[in-house]
Amino acid sequence: MAQLSGQPVVILPEGTQRYVGRDAQRLNILAARIIAETVRTTLGPKGMDKMLVDSLGDVVVTNDGATILDRIDLQHPAAKMMVEVAKTQDKEAGDGTTTAVVIAGELLRKAEELLDQNIHPSIIVKGYTMAAEKAQEILDEIAVKVDPTDEETLTKIAATSITGKNAETHKGIFAKLAVEAVRQVAEKTGDGYKVDLDNVKIEKKAGESAEESELVRGIIIDKERVHPRMPSRVENAKIALINEALEVKKTETDAKINITAPDQLYSFIEQEEKMLREMVEKIKEVGANVVFVQKGIDDLAQHYLAKAGILAVRRVKKSDMEKLAKATGAKIVTNIRDLTPEDLGEAELVEERKVAGENMIFVEGCKNPKAVTILIRGGTEHVVDEVERALEDALKVVKDVMEDGAVLPAGGAPEIELAIRLDEYAKEVGGKEALAIENFAEALKIIPRTLAENAGLDTVDVLVKVISEHKNKGRGIGIDVFAGEPADMMERGVIAPVRVTKQAIKSASEAAIMILRIDDVIAAKASKSEGGQGGEMPAGMGGMGGMPGMGM
Repeated sequence: MAQLSGQPVVILPEGTQRYVGRDAQRLNILAARIIAETVRTTLGPKGMDKMLVDSLGDVVVTNDGATILDRIDLQHPAAKMMVEVAKTQDKEAGDGTTTAVVIAGELLRKAEELLDQNIHPSIIVKGYTMAAEKAQEILDEIAVKVDPTDEETLTKIAATSITGKNAETHKGIFAKLAVEAVRQVAEKTGDGYKVDLDNVKIEKKAGESAEESELVRGIIIDKERVHPRMPSRVENAKIALINEALEVKKTETDAKINITAPDQLYSFIEQEEKMLREMVEKIKEVGANVVFVQKGIDDLAQHYLAKAGILAVRRVKKSDMEKLAKATGAKIVTNIRDLTPEDLGEAELVEERKVAGENMIFVEGCKNPKAVTILIRGGTEHVVDEVERALEDALKVVKDVMEDGAVLPAGGAPEIELAIRLDEYAKEVGGKEALAIENFAEALKIIPRTLAENAGLDTVDVLVKVISEHKNKGRGIGIDVFAGEPADMMERGVIAPVRVTKQAIKSASEAAIMILRIDDVIAAKASKSEGGQGGEMPAGMGGMGGMPGMGM
C-alpha cells in the first residue's frame, strides 16, 4: 500500500504477506537448510532411517533421500526447491540424492556467512557459478576410466550403492542381480552401451527371505491362466502376443437384429461359436501353445483354447506385452488373421506358479532376452519396498557406469579433492569472488564430515587425518566409516559413477544460486477452499506443515 496525496493506493490485496531483501533471503535459506538437516542423518553406510506416516496412516521406513522428500508434506516454496534437487538427481543419476540436498544446504549456510559480511548476493552467485564449473572440470580430470563390461567393477559399484540401506545384509546377492540384469538388457551402440531400465521389470512379493530373490531371464506376469483345464506348464513354448479381444466383435454402428424364429436364433449362436472356433483354430494352426492377450477372452474361446491344450492369459498390461516381445522375440499382432509362425516368440518354459499365495505366470529361458524380471522377496511389506528402492538405485548406478565408463572413489574422497583444488583455484581468481569460491570448497567438506558424524566418529579428528592423508597419499583417500580411519577407497572397492557426483554438485549449486537470487517474496493469502485461515500464507512462509518440528 502506498500514499498518494493523502489517498491510500492498494497494490496488493489484503492478507498478502511480503518479505523483502535480507528477510526474504534469511527465511528461504533457513527453510532449505532445515530440509538438508532432515535428510543429513541418512547419509552413508551408517546413516539412520526415517519413518514417514501419511494422513491415512500408511508407514514408509526408508533412508532414500528422494523417497523421504517426496513423502514429506512441505509448504515452504524454498523447501520445495530442495525437493526438486533430489528429484533431478534421482532422474539423472539414480543415486546421491541425499548428497545433493546436503551440499545445497551447506552452500546456503556458507552463503549466509558471506551475506552477514555484507557481500552482495550477485558476487556470491558469480563465485559459486565459477566454482561449480571448475568442479565439473576437476571431476572429469580425476575420473578413473573402467571397462564398462567388467563384472567385478560393476558389482563393486552396485554394492557401494546398496551399502547403508536395509538391503545391505544381502548386498552381495542384490549387487549381482543388478549387474546381471543391466548387462542382459544393455544394447551395444557405435561407441558404447545404451541401457533402458524400463526393460528390467521388478516384481515384489512379501514372504520368504530376501535371499530368495531371483533374476528371471524372461518375464513374470502377475496374472493366472484363464481356464483351469489349460496346462499349467508348457515346455518349449511358442508364444503368440495378441492385441485384440478373443471375443465376437460388436458392430461399429448401432445395429438391431430381428429374430423371428428359433432356428434363426440357433444359427446366430452357431455363427458366433464358429467365429470364436476359427480364432482358436488360427492360433493352433500357426503352432502357438501359449497366448498372451491384451484384451478379453470370451468364455467359449477359453473352452476351445483349453481343449486345444493352449495356455492363455488375458488383460495383460501394454507395458508387459512390450517386455514379452523383447524377451521372447515375438511380434505383437493386432489382428489374429495376420498371425504367422514368424510372429511367435520362444521360451524354454512357461509355467503358472504360486508365489506368496498368488498365481503368477513365469516365462523363462528366453534365448537372448532384451527384457528381464527381478523377483524380490522379503520378510515384510516394508522390507520388500526398501529392497526395491535399493535395487532401483543399484540398477541406475550400474547403467551410469556402462554408459559413461568412468568412476570415482567414494567415501568423501572426491569432495575432499574438490575442496583442496577449489581452494587453490580461489587464490588464482582473487577478489571478492574468491571468498565465495573458498566457501564453496569448504561447503563440500560437509560430505566427509557427515559420513564421520553418522558413524559416531570424532568428526574434527577424522577430517583432519583424512585431508592430511589425502594430500600425501593421493586422491583416492576417503573415510572408511567401519574402521574409523582414512583409507584408499579404490582399493577397498568403494566406488561410485562419476555421473552421480557431477550431477549432485550441478543440482546443488544451481538450487543454492536460485535461492540466493531471490530478494522479494510475495505470497497471496490462502483461499478458503484450500483450507486457509484468512490472512495465512498458502506457501506456509511461517512454517512447513506435515512434519512435527519442521516449523520455522
